[in-house]
Amino acid sequence: MNKITVFTPTYNRAYSLPDLYNSLIRQTNKDFDWLIVDDGSTDDTKELVESWIDDAQLEIRYIYQKNGGMLSAHNTAYNNITSELNVCIDSDDYMTDNAVEIILTNWEKYRKENHAGILGLDIYKTGEVIGIKFDNSPMDVKFSELIKQYGVIGDKKFVYLTSVINQYPRFPEYENEKFPAAGLLYRKIDRDYDLLAINEPLCVVEYREDGNTSNKIKQYLKNPNAFADYRIERLKLAETFTDRFKNAVHYVSSKLIANKKIIEKQTPFKFLVFLAIPFGFILKLYLTNTKRTGIRQIKNDR
Repeated sequence: MNKITVFTPTYNRAYSLPDLYNSLIRQTNKDFDWLIVDDGSTDDTKELVESWIDDAQLEIRYIYQKNGGMLSAHNTAYNNITSELNVCIDSDDYMTDNAVEIILTNWEKYRKENHAGILGLDIYKTGEVIGIKFDNSPMDVKFSELIKQYGVIGDKKFVYLTSVINQYPRFPEYENEKFPAAGLLYRKIDRDYDLLAINEPLCVVEYREDGNTSNKIKQYLKNPNAFADYRIERLKLAETFTDRFKNAVHYVSSKLIANKKIIEKQTPFKFLVFLAIPFGFILKLYLTNTKRTGIRQIKNDR
């Protein structure tokens, strides 16, 4: 069994997948397999992947499913990963040539019982680090503390223990909603584990106009149930009143957009949520009427 699974959810990205494929061929450590979850592509993704499987330069597994969005594709991937570690590389990104070697070397050398995995750097094609590096390397961090405590901004690459991932529920799936707030799972893990942060580039990132990050407000409007669940977790993890109230407002707004009951049995801080209702209503009006796009360069909602 390979030590790590690189998994890639993809939808109509036959034009960008070759960059990722070639980066995997160049890996200096081959102790990995590549799991591709095709989320209902209508281009020639299947034929392209089958040609790579025939070439047998990599161990590739290909799963085709009905289009359900990134959230569903992540669930499918997690249900089919048996390696010790796993890392998601988006279909428009690719790995640095020694990424697998860096991951396995650092994991073997520095891992602790309280580590859920590794947090590495994302870079642009120019080699420039996205955001800023960690203060020290290696160091133990909490995902939720990256900005607040360490001032670390910009996308980072998450590598998780599969056994840890399997301790938590899969992403909730909702009819007609296809965008996951990936931070939902990360923050659940955050309550119980640390991450091993290293100042090593693992992934080369490209932000495309057809990517999930191109229109943040549109994603909020199209996926209110997923974002409401995400804000529930943020409410539970918030350490200050300001942060808690901000997430309560966003939670109310998402519930209003989804036309769902705001305060349910599982809703934490019910009184605070009640106080946030008028502010959530104002935010909902803004989101549904603004012409702004809310463009932000982030791969995953944190």
